[in-house]
Amino acid sequence: MDIIASGLAFAEAPRWHDGAFWFSDMHDDRVFKILASGSAELVCKVDGRPSGLGWLPGGDMLIVSMTDRQLLRRGHDGAMSVHADLSDMIGKRANDMVVDRCGRAYVGNFGFHTDEDEPVAPTILVRVDPDGTVHQAADQMVFPNGTVITPNGKVLIIAETYAARLTAFDIDEDGGLSNRRIWAQFTDGSVPDGIALDEEGAVWVASPTNARCVRVREGGEILQTIDTGQQAFACALGGDDRKTLYIAIADSADREDCRAGRNGKVITTRVEIAGAGLP
Repeated sequence: MDIIASGLAFAEAPRWHDGAFWFSDMHDDRVFKILASGSAELVCKVDGRPSGLGWLPGGDMLIVSMTDRQLLRRGHDGAMSVHADLSDMIGKRANDMVVDRCGRAYVGNFGFHTDEDEPVAPTILVRVDPDGTVHQAADQMVFPNGTVITPNGKVLIIAETYAARLTAFDIDEDGGLSNRRIWAQFTDGSVPDGIALDEEGAVWVASPTNARCVRVREGGEILQTIDTGQQAFACALGGDDRKTLYIAIADSADREDCRAGRNGKVITTRVEIAGAGLP
């Protein structure tokens, strides 16, 4: 394992895009990118806690602002604007996201406050179209979290963290989701948070509960396990050949603990099967 970023509060939403590695430091309210040279650049500050990242076809960046329940848009000139307001659709914090090649964003949310001892409650998955209009994409989702889309753009796979499963949908021509099914149910103690898809159709899953990143095939068979030493919250496949697995780790997800300890890291390892699809 190599450490490419350390001293972070809490890394989230790792992405490989345009020859660089991008991520949100969710509990430090900032988005960063790391260039091929290894140097880190501050992209922007997001007071509402940044989470999911994605890009529109024209190159503008989308950023989930969690506590504001907004989808922000960052232009080529760095100007920030509100792409969509999600507050009428979701009552708790917005979360991770995937953006398809048409510019449609599928945004998850908590459904309940994890740090206030609220009972687990289902919520909806939201779809934001390129014009900023907001739609319900699916209901009865148990903490919809990390999400991927297959290379042909026809299947969406999403982590339902508190149900310990990956759920798949077919993507219709208009962006609607149908044919809901369980893609993998975890019985080994793993809880899926952030995920990444590879060329063989397997999914890498970051699991904070057992501090590991596992590679799983449809049906639930675990193909590979990487122990991460700290809780693993998100992962991505990147690098020029998409064979570098980036894993975001930390000792805790608690905001105050993370800001005080700053023990969050992004670690990497090489894998045999390249990444595929989105993000």
